[in-house]
Amino acid sequence: MKKLLALVAVFALVAFAAPAFAANPFVDVPMNHWAYDAISQLAAKGIIQGYPDGTYRGNQPMTRYEMSMLVARALATIDMDKASKEDVEMLKKLVVEFKDELDALGVRVDALDERVAVLEEGVGGWRFWGELRFDARWADESDGAYDQGYYTHRGETEFDLSRFRLWMSKQIDDKTTFTARLGRSGSSGVNWDRYYATIQMPWDSSLMVGKWLYDWEGEAGLYIDEDAWFTDQVLTGFYWRKNLAKGDITFFATHDENDGVDLEGKPFVAGQDRYNYGARFNFNVNDKFRFALSGLYFDYDNDGTVQDVDATGTWGTDISYYDYGVYWADFGITFTPGFQFKGAYFMQDHDGPNIAGVTFDDSPNAYKAIIDVSQDTLKFTSLWLEYAKLDPNFHTALQPWSAYGAEVTPALMESPVNNVFETEVIFAYLQQKWSDKWATYQRYGQFEHDPEGYAGLAGSFDITNWTFGVQYWYTPTVMFELAYDDVDYDRGWTELDGDLKDDSLIRFRTQIFF
Repeated sequence: MKKLLALVAVFALVAFAAPAFAANPFVDVPMNHWAYDAISQLAAKGIIQGYPDGTYRGNQPMTRYEMSMLVARALATIDMDKASKEDVEMLKKLVVEFKDELDALGVRVDALDERVAVLEEGVGGWRFWGELRFDARWADESDGAYDQGYYTHRGETEFDLSRFRLWMSKQIDDKTTFTARLGRSGSSGVNWDRYYATIQMPWDSSLMVGKWLYDWEGEAGLYIDEDAWFTDQVLTGFYWRKNLAKGDITFFATHDENDGVDLEGKPFVAGQDRYNYGARFNFNVNDKFRFALSGLYFDYDNDGTVQDVDATGTWGTDISYYDYGVYWADFGITFTPGFQFKGAYFMQDHDGPNIAGVTFDDSPNAYKAIIDVSQDTLKFTSLWLEYAKLDPNFHTALQPWSAYGAEVTPALMESPVNNVFETEVIFAYLQQKWSDKWATYQRYGQFEHDPEGYAGLAGSFDITNWTFGVQYWYTPTVMFELAYDDVDYDRGWTELDGDLKDDSLIRFRTQIFF
């Protein structure tokens, strides 16, 4: 009975991890024996061993010490990604049953318990985690710079639950995980802003299907402030990644149906429905150098439908969306641990518009160069120093460098024909961690916008933005932050748009992670 119990326990323990067919390692186990497949598989895994003469001696009784050795070997060979809930329960029972024998053999039972805990965490029920962020903001102007951009600020004072996120995930089986997020960001209501399945595919690749976020610029460390130029976006479709020994290859295909309102509360038009395709080849040459080649293509369903053309000048021209592609190369050089030089060069190709009397460059370029030094290297502060230059008619999908809501590059998210400025940016970000609880940071941006001669604009269009903030971690999961942000617009912007005027903001943020 003891021998039968041991066999059943071992079969339940390792059957899920063994190969389907393995060569017979024992001369006394005939191929037509009822236990032949199980014995062969366990031997191939190194969990059971025979005698020096090549026999298994299957009719010989098993001692508890022998059984404990099987338990230890089985635990050492388990594939953590393929354990079912039943397997985990059996492991726990076996560890408890043979604890004394394992101790006598010098096997660390606490280590086995840790591995069982790891297995148990990943299978079975749901996992939940989340984040809550509450902002109290006081602006100097009731209709100024902070009434633009990403964050709703109606009036001089606003208390706002700027972020609520409740994540949940469930491992469905050994190859499939479901993930979803119920949340609220900015001025939008609570909704399901993520829901996707991650499927482990052949050739060490994975496929995400559903509504997911991707951020290639974040993965490459190309920005520290809000936001990326093109990625860091939520899309709906298919996202496939193949892992390589020194990098990865990624492709995606999505379709967006932009019903509702945009970040400024304006209704979306049908012309914004589009397909979005992406490809990225990322390679780590060694621990000192990496580079990547990326491309995105935006294919609008109603490409080129003109809505409203302002004949008096190119600034303010309102047109529908034209197909365009953006392609870039980015790199990172690590001189020493904590000291990096990074950069990227972007090229765009626009299908239009082609409007009589309107000057438009359909292939603008942009680039950025970054020095990134950690506090461990400089000792007293970290340092992020960034320079960027963007051609007229270059278009970004997101508003970069606008962490506090004031627009510092007002033309970049406009239709490309509306961006009549050559833009140069110098941006610096420093952070000082004084202890596990206290940190301070400073940010400074100088944004020079030089209008092209054909734009019919006169005056200076520079913008300066700076911030000072203090963070206090009350507990490892609760953070309070007090920040002061100031933005200064040259007169040209104020004459162009009355809301783009000098303003300042005090923000008190409470952020909780759970």
